[in-house]
Order: sequence, then C-alpha cells, then structure tokens
Amino acid sequence: MQTVSSKDKRSWSLNDVITLAIIAIFFGVIYEVWGFAYNAIAATPLKIYANDMTLGVWIMAGPMAGVLLKKAGATTIGELLAAVVEMLLFSQWGFSNVIYGLVQGISSEAGFALTGYKHWDKFGLFMSTVSTTVLMFIWDWFQSGYNTFSFGLLITLFIIRFISIGFFAGVLVYWIQKLVDKSGIRH
Repeated sequence: MQTVSSKDKRSWSLNDVITLAIIAIFFGVIYEVWGFAYNAIAATPLKIYANDMTLGVWIMAGPMAGVLLKKAGATTIGELLAAVVEMLLFSQWGFSNVIYGLVQGISSEAGFALTGYKHWDKFGLFMSTVSTTVLMFIWDWFQSGYNTFSFGLLITLFIIRFISIGFFAGVLVYWIQKLVDKSGIRH
C-alpha cells in the first residue's frame, strides 16, 4: 500500500481543505463588510481613489491561503472561494465577485509562482504584492476604464494600489501568519 508523506506539498490533506474553507468563509464575510468602507470613500471627493485604496483588503484571502498551506494553487483557490462566499452574502457586485476573485487569485498566485513556489515568506508576499498590483492594474485598465485617466492620475492610483495591497495582503498577512504559526494551530 502506497502512503503519502506528510511533507509532500503537492497532496492536499483534510486539514488543508478545512483551513482553506475557514479562510474563504472568514475573508468572504470581511469582504462583504469591507464594501461599506469602499462605499464610504466612494461617496466623498476621494471617489476616484476608492478602488485602489480599498483593494488590498479584497486580496488578503489568496496570500493567506498560500502562506498557510504552502501549495501551488492555494492562493487562487482561496481568493476565488472567498469571493464566492462574498457573493453568497448578497454582495452589491453579484456574480462579478467570482470573476474578480479568480483574476485576483491568479494575480496573487503569479508572485508565488515567480519564486518557483519556494518562498512563502516576506519575499514571496512581496512578489505576490508586485504581481497583484501590476496584473490587477492591467485588468482595471480594460475593465474599469483606467485607460481614460491622465498619466499623473494613473501613477498616483498605481502607488496607492501598491501601498494598499502591500500593507493588507503583504504585511498584515505576514503578521497573521506569524500569529497562526506561534499558536500551533497549523503544523
């Protein structure tokens, strides 16, 4: 009978699936509530910056799944499932949540892929921040009309987006990972 080593990072254990489900539910609820922050900013003269200022929170599930599970595909699946949960909570964006969740997950996953899935640490999170910032900016160029903005506004939005994603989906995810590791919940 063939056994699978617990150190085999390609196989998924029941614990991994449960962790992924918990991440998806937790962040799906946060994403739904975070819509109020977006709406509050969008109701002010800062409306043009609302998407880029708040985007970092909507990216967190993917990197969190990646750094906790340390598996190729976990980042994309984690982000996609959190978006599905958000949609099921009657999100104001409906099914587009799922599309955005998939694009955000792939964008975040790309950073870990660029490291050969060998860096689930600060460097991996930095690469994930860079890939997500760039790829989601390209997505918004076509999807959200960024192609009509002036060059100066585009640079400002890009910097704001990088800071938002870097803090929430980079630094904050790293801190949470350290707390989870210290707690001994994941082995």
